[in-house]
Amino acid sequence: MTAPTQVRIVEVGARDGLQNEKTIVPAATKIELIDRLSATGLRTIEATSFVSPKWIPQLADATEVFTGIARKPGVAYPVLVPNLQGYERARAVGADEVAVFAAASEAFSRKNINASIDESIERFEPVLERARADGVKVRGYVSTVLGCPYQGEVPLGDVVRVARRLHALGCYEISLGDTIGIGTPGKARAMLRAVAAEVPMPALAVHFHDTRGQALANILACLEEGVAVVDSSVSGTGGCPYAKGATGNVATEDVVYMLDGLGIATGVDLPALIATGLWLSARLGRETSSRVARASL
Repeated sequence: MTAPTQVRIVEVGARDGLQNEKTIVPAATKIELIDRLSATGLRTIEATSFVSPKWIPQLADATEVFTGIARKPGVAYPVLVPNLQGYERARAVGADEVAVFAAASEAFSRKNINASIDESIERFEPVLERARADGVKVRGYVSTVLGCPYQGEVPLGDVVRVARRLHALGCYEISLGDTIGIGTPGKARAMLRAVAAEVPMPALAVHFHDTRGQALANILACLEEGVAVVDSSVSGTGGCPYAKGATGNVATEDVVYMLDGLGIATGVDLPALIATGLWLSARLGRETSSRVARASL
């Protein structure tokens, strides 16, 4: 398999990137971030999550943020929903693409959402039914695909089973997430191959955290297998509230720089993206995690 000629970046900074911030980020900042990202050429920008504010207080302003952004034609603004109640809240403010999430690790699922993998999928089966009736696209996330902070190794068969089930239920795309950034290129490639044997490659995306500095290498290995959708977070923000030590997502700036160097089209204006990441890191009061952005200074 050869690498694709173009890649769609799924920008997750406004949701996955900010959900782990200890200080509440004002809704106005989140809205400006999404509007700035919309101007960079990104085609998919995850906007927020309609989860219970009790679980993730940082995203309690989901309605304010989603109704406040200037939605640009041709750009998708998916939102995360944990259940039918979250879906209904999202639809009430005009969301036309949602995402659901499951773990490949039984231990992580129980710690994260206090439910088994099967129970978690049962919770959002009604979401997929309703979405189908409403003509709403649903993306599926599978976390801990290369390792779990609680159980360690995650059998490949479990990753394949969860991804296959989400796809069969109607998720148009399955994002495979290395939640604790433990993967290396060989393991990432083997995981992707195993899933792609059961779920078509065009329906797969990869989502790597850069905890151990392996994210770009893992992405490259997966590109060589034919994956053409990559999740990333501007300025490298993020982590997982339920996975201790899981540092940020791979920085979108660094992914775009690598893809540009490979001659793979993204449609993203890198200088505008770098400027947005630097603006965000200033708002968060710390240095950007993007090496490309730091080098630009």
